[in-house]
Amino acid sequence: MDIILKNVKKKDFPVFQSLAKSLGFEIVEDNEKPYNPEFVKEIIDAEKSIEEGKGIKIKVEDLWK
Repeated sequence: MDIILKNVKKKDFPVFQSLAKSLGFEIVEDNEKPYNPEFVKEIIDAEKSIEEGKGIKIKVEDLWK
């Protein structure tokens, strides 16, 4: 059986580690991020530029012209 703990605070993690070790469980840390950090930065930068009024508005009917 697998148990997955999500959003565990760093200060609480040692408690889980010691409990698991005392019970003989195996701990597997999976810190893989689902998105490329460069891609996330591009999205955040784009949202900031839109908030600053640097975006361009295009009518929906003009998208395919």
